[in-house]
Amino acid sequence: MNGPIPAIILAGSRPGPDPLLMDSSVSTKALLSIAGRAMLVHVAAALRASPEVGAITVLGQNSAGLAAEPGLAGFADLHFVDSGQGISSSLAAALPPGDDPLLVTTADNVLLTPKMVAEFLRGAGDSDVAVAMVERDVLLARYPQSKRTWLKFRSGWWSGANMFYLRGRRVLPLLDFWGRIERDRKKGLKIVAAFGPWLLVGALLRLFTIQQGVARAGLRFGLKAKIVPMSEPEACIDADKPADIDLIEAIFAARREAAIGQPL
Repeated sequence: MNGPIPAIILAGSRPGPDPLLMDSSVSTKALLSIAGRAMLVHVAAALRASPEVGAITVLGQNSAGLAAEPGLAGFADLHFVDSGQGISSSLAAALPPGDDPLLVTTADNVLLTPKMVAEFLRGAGDSDVAVAMVERDVLLARYPQSKRTWLKFRSGWWSGANMFYLRGRRVLPLLDFWGRIERDRKKGLKIVAAFGPWLLVGALLRLFTIQQGVARAGLRFGLKAKIVPMSEPEACIDADKPADIDLIEAIFAARREAAIGQPL
């Protein structure tokens, strides 16, 4: 990697009511307060503290409302853009020119740290597209109460960690394909099956690891694709459900206590 790369924070709202907002005064999940700060502020702060990250763009249906969040005041090189009809089309419109890489994460990835960003970008290496994931044993060893969506392969059970690496406009065919299946993003086997029966059968019979499966799926689009296994279990704990919020608040409290105990 040659110098900082731009990053995008996906901060839009999905169709339908959000259970996290039922007793809240905010209109969008990205502005929901966790541990004293809006979700979006946590994520922007982690990216801005990462030397590997350059300009940050926030994508959401109401970018003006997101930009008005007081907690974002003073962040350098932070931009706001109205998103399109879906995640894939919005990303396609925001891709850098040529083969310049892009880091993508989400506003509910509130436990993100600069250390996680650095680990992911090192692992993404020379790939065209990379996805951060956490293996189930890594998560459950520390947070057995956490409930995630898992993809089962020969190398274990894996959950997404809400970080993606895209190398420029060469990934447009993949984004177009994703636009047709993103409504099934939480249904692991449907996502696998969309890449073809060979991948579905291989996953069901555990014929290959998730790294091998993703590499084969990338070849369908002429792309070098890879999984980046994350070492920190918090990387796959995002804020989807009320139980997630409780766990995230507890993790932030533990981080504050650890910071207080650090020598000056």
